[in-house]
This record gives sequence, C-alpha cells and structure tokens, in this order.
Amino acid sequence: MASIGCTLFILLHSCCFVWLYILPVAEAAANSVKYDSRSLIIDGQRRLLISAAIHYPRSVPAMWPGLVKTAKEGGVDAIETYVFWNGHEPSPGNYYFGGRYDLPKFVKIVQDAGMLLILRIGPFVAAEWNFGGIPVWLHYVPGTVFRTDNEPFKLYMQNFTTLIVNMMKKDKFFASQGGPIILAQVENEYGFYEPAYGEGGKSYTQWAAKMALSQNTGVPWIMCQQWDTPDPVINTCNSFYCDDFKPSYPTMPKIWTENWPGWFKTFGGRDPHRPPEDVAYSVARFFQKGGSVHNYYMYHGGTNFGRTSGGPFITTSYDYDAPIDEYGLPRFPKWGHLKELHRAIKLCEHALLNNKPALVLLGPKQEADVYEDQTGTCAAFIANLDDTNEKTVQFRNASYTLPAWSVSILPDCKNVVFNTAKVGSQTSTIEMVPEKLQPNWEIYVEKAGIWGEADFTRNGFVDHINTTKDTTDYLWHTTRLFVDRSEDFLTKGIKPILLIESKGHALHAFVNGILQASASGNGTVSPFKFKSPVSLKAGNNEIAILSMTVGLQNAGSFYEWVGAGLTSVKLEGMKNGTMDLSHTAWTYKIGLEGEHLRLYNADSAKNVKWTKVSEPPKNQPLTWYKAIVDAPPGDEPIALDMVHMGKGLAWLNGEQIGRYWPRKAPTDKCVTTCDYRGKFNPDKCNRGCGEPTQRWYHVPRSWFKPSGNVLVIFEEKGGDPSQMMFSRRKVSALCAHVSEDHPSFVTNDMRKIKSSLELKCPINAYISGFKFASYGTPTGSCQSFTVGDCHDPDSTSVVEKLCLNKNECIVELSEDNFKTELCPGKTKKLVVEAMCS
Repeated sequence: MASIGCTLFILLHSCCFVWLYILPVAEAAANSVKYDSRSLIIDGQRRLLISAAIHYPRSVPAMWPGLVKTAKEGGVDAIETYVFWNGHEPSPGNYYFGGRYDLPKFVKIVQDAGMLLILRIGPFVAAEWNFGGIPVWLHYVPGTVFRTDNEPFKLYMQNFTTLIVNMMKKDKFFASQGGPIILAQVENEYGFYEPAYGEGGKSYTQWAAKMALSQNTGVPWIMCQQWDTPDPVINTCNSFYCDDFKPSYPTMPKIWTENWPGWFKTFGGRDPHRPPEDVAYSVARFFQKGGSVHNYYMYHGGTNFGRTSGGPFITTSYDYDAPIDEYGLPRFPKWGHLKELHRAIKLCEHALLNNKPALVLLGPKQEADVYEDQTGTCAAFIANLDDTNEKTVQFRNASYTLPAWSVSILPDCKNVVFNTAKVGSQTSTIEMVPEKLQPNWEIYVEKAGIWGEADFTRNGFVDHINTTKDTTDYLWHTTRLFVDRSEDFLTKGIKPILLIESKGHALHAFVNGILQASASGNGTVSPFKFKSPVSLKAGNNEIAILSMTVGLQNAGSFYEWVGAGLTSVKLEGMKNGTMDLSHTAWTYKIGLEGEHLRLYNADSAKNVKWTKVSEPPKNQPLTWYKAIVDAPPGDEPIALDMVHMGKGLAWLNGEQIGRYWPRKAPTDKCVTTCDYRGKFNPDKCNRGCGEPTQRWYHVPRSWFKPSGNVLVIFEEKGGDPSQMMFSRRKVSALCAHVSEDHPSFVTNDMRKIKSSLELKCPINAYISGFKFASYGTPTGSCQSFTVGDCHDPDSTSVVEKLCLNKNECIVELSEDNFKTELCPGKTKKLVVEAMCS
C-alpha cells in the first residue's frame, strides 16, 4: 500500500481569518474499490474525485506526461480515457498497441504521476471518432448487427474486451492489484438507442453487464446513460448539467462521466465555446446535490490525426474548448478558474462525504445545501439559480451577495472561498507566429478518373462505404458520353447543367480531365443536391466524379448501415431533354494512385518519380506536393497553416496529420461576448462566423527530425501551396488581476495575507517582463490597462522582484509588498500584464 500523501491548503481572507485543512492526494495505486450510495470507497476511505478525460490516440506519447502533469496541477485526481477498438484491431486478430495506441504506456504514465484512472473500454465509444470506435471490418462479418443481441457482434466484442482486461491485469493496473484503475466501463450511452432494438436491445444490455462482471477485474463497472443497468453495474450521467441526476439504484453513488466544457467542431461549422463561469457552475451544483465522481469530457481534446475523425465532417481539431487546449497548453482563464474551483470543493470533501445535506430555501430561486455534523464540521453551497439577477441572501445571520447563475462555496459555512461567476484566474494571449517553409518543391499530378486497371464496371451506382470499406476516403466513378455535333449548346455558347444527388459527404466533378465543380453536404448524413454548368465537346467526353467520405457515422441506432456516395447524375440542356446517366455503365476505382504508391512515405522516391519545380503550381487539383523542411525554432507547439489551400490530406515524415479543409462557417449566429447566465447549449456562444472552421493543423514536435523533414500534401481541388507555413503557438502575454476582497489560496505558506495573484507561463517558458503593473485602482482590460487615481508607484518593481525569470509565481497583496494604506476606504486591486518567453 502506497504511503498517504497530503497537500496543505491555507485559506486566507481580508479579515485575516486562517483555516487549515489536510487534503488527501490521489495515489498511484489502490487495493480495493467499493461503493455505497454516497461515494466510492477506496482502501476504506471515502473519496470525492475530479477526473479529466485525455484520449491517448488524440495526442502523442511525447505529450502524455505533460498533459497528465498539467491536469494534476489543475486539481485533478484521476484521468479518464476510452479504449479505441478500431485503432487496436485494424483487421481481425491483428492487434496494435504502438505509438499513439500504446495504452499500457499511457496507463503507466498516469500511475507514475500518482493519479487514478477510469478506463472506458466500451468497446463502442462514439466520441466523434470514426465508426464510433468499432472496426469497419466487423460490419462485413456475415450476419453481424452492431450493439444488439447478435452472436457475431457479441463474440468479437467479448474477445476484445477480454484482451484489454487481460492486458491491464498483466501489468497489475487494476486497483484490486494495487494499480490505478478504479472504474471500468462497458458499452456507452446505449440507453438512448436501446428501444430501437426492441427485446434484442434489452437482452444485449443484460449480456454486456454480465460479460463485463465475468472479467473479474475487482473494480466496479459503469454504464453511462443506461437507465436499466443491471445491479451492480452503476449508471452514470453525461450532460452539460447533472445536478438533478439520480442513479438507477439507491445503493449507488452519483457519478458524472461526461461534463462537456465545450463542444466539437464540424468542417463548415461555427466555433462553439462554453464560458468558464457556466462550467464551474455546473460542477459546483453537481457536488452541492450529492455528486461524488465528476469527469470533464474533454479536459484535453487533442487532435483527430489521420482519418480518425467521425461524425461525419468532424474537424481534425478536437480542441473542444477544453481546459487544456489541443496543443497541450492550459487554456486560461478556464483552466485556472476550474483549478480554484477544485481547491474549494476539496476543502469541503470531509463534510460532503460524511453528512447528509440539509436544504435551506433562501428565496424563490436561491437555496443552500448544508453538510454539517455534531463535531462542528460544516460546509455549505449557496446557489442563485436566477439566470438574470444578482441576489443578496441571508444565511446563518450573515449576508451574501451572489451574481446571477452562480454558486458560492463556504467550506466552514461562514466564509466564501469561491464563487463560480467570479473569474480571478489569469488570462493569456495566444499568437500563431508564422514560420516560412522555404522548401524545394516536388510534385506528382494524379490523373482525373481511372488510374491503372479499373476495379470493376457496373450499371448504376454502388454504395461508397460498402465499396471502399473505409480503406480510403476516395472512390472514382467514370462514364463516357458521346455528344452529337448538332447539340445546340455547342454553337450557342450555353453550357449544359450537371445535376448530382448524393447520400452525403463530398465530391469533385471532372469533365475530360478538367475540374468543373466541387460540392459537399452540410455536416450531417443528409443527402445533398448539386448543379453546375459543365464544358462538353462534340464527340466523346469522359465524366469522372471523385466521391469522398469525411469520416463515418459515430453513433445512432443501426448507424453502421448508413451509406454514402452518389445516387443520381443527370445532364440538363441537351437537345432531347434531360439525360439521366444514373443507370449507364460506370467504371470504378478505389482510392488514389498516390495512396497506392504510398507517396506520403519519406522513401516514396523509390516508388515514383517526382517532378521538381521552381515554384509549386497554384489552383491545380489532384496534385501531390512534397517539400523538405526544417523544424521551426524554439519548443512551442507547431501547427500547419492551410488557409490558402483547398481540401485534402497532409503528412510529416510519414505521420498523417489529418484531413485539412479550410471550409468557412456561416456568417450569422455568432456572438462577440457570451452571456454565461442560463442553460448552455452548443449554439449559444458561437464564434468564427465567416471564417474557416479550421485553419491550423497540429503537428506534434516529436514528429520532427533535426533536419530533412518530408512534408507531403495531397490537394484535391487546388490552392496556393506557396502560402503554406508552419506556425508556432506562443503565449505572448498573461493578464491577471486580484482584488483585496477576493479570497484566494496559497500553498505551503503560513503567512496571513489578504489575497494573492498567480501567474503561470507554459512549460519551458519564463516570465520575461511586465508591460503593466498597478496596485491601486487601475482600469481597462487586457492589453489596454491604465493606472487609476490610486496607484502604488513601486508596483512594477515588486512584481519583477517576485516573478521575473520564473515559470510561475504568486504575488501577495500584503503590507510586505504594497502600500496597503493608500486610498483609505477604497477596495484596491493588483492588475498585471506579463510576457512569457
């Protein structure tokens, strides 16, 4: 059994009240995990747990230690991850656990960091991941129907689940073996879809639970959003708010497996954001109403490298507006605000877990939940549910003012240490600093249409997914059309109109090798119609249509049967009326020639002769570009700026960065400032209207070599590759403020202070200077602060002394540092703007 560690939090207020509390820290290992109606009980101790979702394939192994460390610094006890079946079993019985899919390595990193782990095996995950994480090949095993009482599906599902469990057992990763895994999940959000499968759905739920329990992991199993979970499997909540959630059985604790601190993006969609005030409100309400295990989905969203994004149309970025951004940097103020929230909640842990709440009504939309025992231990959460108005309430003979839609936390039932609507954390200014590529270019141009030998010819259309089986995004359709010289459009200069209908996704239409037009759906599986004038000549014409998928369905009842591809092709404006080409002979070719030649590999010169060019051609479709590039200087995260390109795929040194598509969002329904008050939904706080949904594409630093890096781009419809560049994601400035009446925490420091300001630069960066510092009554906002009528002239020298050349620092609003006697009767604050380098 590991030794018990502790963290010391000292809470100090303007009245110099000091409160000391010893908090347990998550250990790297446990020996037993049980539960009752109130909480998990780990090694005999009740635990209130805050968990962070970090998906190992959505980053790279070099990033894992830093991500886990940043989560732990944010006050997190546990890491949660799905297990991604299709990444681990790319073909039947062929398993892969290397690179980004090295699950044992990821678990070991979590363990070594002294954290617990929630393993959501599924093995269905949804997660905006391609095909919901189930291998596409399983759909083509005869007689298979996903996620119902179906023998082939259950056989493969049980085999994979057992494989993962045995792998974890081998390394003694389950808590019952002294490891970090305290919970395991089978299935995922099936309750929404079970009714569609009838009795087969109900029996499948029972089977899945029984199968999971038979694995003998020694830890509890959970099912999220599954209201008929068989005892002892625990049903859990996924939502933006779970304060009203109740488990399926009164003997089970209240667990929130997915609190969505943001939302995902789709190509051509707006950029959704969730304010930190509302995220904090939802978390505080959950614990106020008896919650004991909470997980952020996502805490670090990461990147859908390669072709792993589902949806369809989910972007390569899975940033999710999460507390840690896609590149691994803390997102301020959200990360810092939640860190302060976690500290406040942990101060209440003993009272929360060992007492029943007493509800105190303080107004029509104001209430307190009080956790108190006869020894004097007491904690209270006071909530103002009014989503418009600030309210002042009386609680235990004291007055408390709460902003609208907020919760105040009182670990001693007297002093407010945190309010969810009052953000005191630093903010950060992020820049994408461009770095020119300056490479020598080589190109390879694909033929529009059939390359090599055709795969098959058929009258009419085939389903795209059933044909490619998702081995590629691309499927060529070609047909020939003879145009008589007597057609009127040849002499009148009027082009005929090509009309195409598709089940969804995207396409490019070529006539005689020339791109005529491109079209795509709206980010859903809805069919789309497309019409465009085309250039035909007298005699024989070749019509070639490149159909594309942009990620497969990832959820829904019978989702594996959703198809894609062309359903109708017609020509208007012909002498004999509309010509229907849908049932003529179409010749098919799966994939691109460049994929077949593996042009994305560094050694592709062995397979094909690239053409050297002095300048890369612009606006040229079906073109592969290769460039030898240097790694950008420094150690900041790197992205590839593709705003001047069209649509395609990108690789570095054979590692697939992912799909790029700087498709623009609609120009409406965005906000300049987001009102955090009131229930959140994914469309409430959109930004980025009229801008590319995704401009930058994460390229992990670990993928670069010291020199000779091979960047390969496949461009489908044409762009300007000379404008491509890397960008360094740099934190250029930090802004922070704290008022002397704002409560705060200081660790391992016994001095009585009024409050403190915290600054933190990214890993390997240091505070290099201050653009502004003022203790007194400064005004303005970040990057435009001004000194007020009350100002301590020594403000800059004080913060420089405490912070310069440090990665992080704490500045106390104390008499030792500032002239606190200035401006009697005024509430003073410290405001700074710092630079990181």
